[in-house]
Amino acid sequence: LMMSPIRCSILVNVALAAVFLVMALSGGRNLSAPFAVQRANIATHGVTRMPRMATFAKVAAPEQKTFDFSWMEDEMASPSMTMSNMDRPLVDQRIRPRRNRRTDGMRDMIRENFLTPANMIYPLFIHNAKENEPIASMPGCERHSLESMIREVGEARAEGVRSVILFPKVEDEKKTNFGEEAYNPEGIVPTAIRMIKEKYPDMLVITDVALDPYSNMGHDGIVENGVILNDETVQQLCRQAVAQAQAGADIVAPSDMMDGRIGAIRDALDIEGYTNVSIIAYTAKYASAYYGPFRDALDSHPGFGNKKTYQMDPANSREALLEAGLDSEEGADMLMVKPGLPYLDIIRMLKDNTDVPIVAYHVSGEYSMLKAAAERGWLDEKSVALETLLGFRRAGADVIVTYYAKQAARWLNGKD
Repeated sequence: LMMSPIRCSILVNVALAAVFLVMALSGGRNLSAPFAVQRANIATHGVTRMPRMATFAKVAAPEQKTFDFSWMEDEMASPSMTMSNMDRPLVDQRIRPRRNRRTDGMRDMIRENFLTPANMIYPLFIHNAKENEPIASMPGCERHSLESMIREVGEARAEGVRSVILFPKVEDEKKTNFGEEAYNPEGIVPTAIRMIKEKYPDMLVITDVALDPYSNMGHDGIVENGVILNDETVQQLCRQAVAQAQAGADIVAPSDMMDGRIGAIRDALDIEGYTNVSIIAYTAKYASAYYGPFRDALDSHPGFGNKKTYQMDPANSREALLEAGLDSEEGADMLMVKPGLPYLDIIRMLKDNTDVPIVAYHVSGEYSMLKAAAERGWLDEKSVALETLLGFRRAGADVIVTYYAKQAARWLNGKD
């Protein structure tokens, strides 16, 4: 007999209700019955289940027990499988990648990429105050006094970190549209450079070359009628880079993204005798939403608009090759990709198409997301942080700028 869909639905629901009523009246005594045969089979074949472990708890050693798999001979699930002479299932597979993963020693022997403290650059925020100030949006980071900076450099150096990059929080009264404080020989950055080189002459000191920390407009260049000027800004950047070299900087790192600034800075350094001062070019610096915590740290949020007229569009990749070609021709010694994690493809592309070392910047937003997840117990911070940094290396980065540098170095050295 044909039933209407509505009548059929009603009958099905009535039947289900009757089943649940019977189960409730029986006190649930028969609820496990349908699974009795399955449990019996599991017990017969010796399959054991590991107890569910608490999150990130240390896994207990498995029970040492040899199982009988001979019963599978009559139940082969695939025509490509047979039984071995040991009465165990055998897949017709001669090449088995898992053989090379079998033991710690085997994995160590064939590992392709390595992470060491020397691969990392440690960013430090500094200010002229006598006390340190925690940065709320970057747990574990703070604006260091110059005295604290020296201690932090010493601690990182003791763990094998060989380089730091300095980012200043400049007092508001010293900020101008032309950013003149950027090349004050007695300013905070030249002073910090001299202090580090005096205490730790073997430490590589890298400096940021850009006007935004010194600008009352919050932009990386001089602003005129709402436009960020290019060539006029480059003039100021050259003066800034020379002042940093005079103070003892080993490497200057222009992060401004003005056209032609690498060649101009290279010439400015060379003419003043600083031919040995290297340049890390922020080559593929994207107009990213990941920079928020960094701007909190320096109080350098744009005073108006955004930075999309000079930083790269996140949608573009081929443009990075154009920037890389220009920076290399103009004399850059290393090329940087910023941010890091969302742009691993760009790191690999530059690695495959250029001959200079590639630097990845593990930026503030990436760092803070990991910290926030770890604080809530959602991630194992040590494991995920080291995996992330190793991922940069695998993608092609020779060097990684990361706020985890000192902590990661301690982990790599076997310390918690």
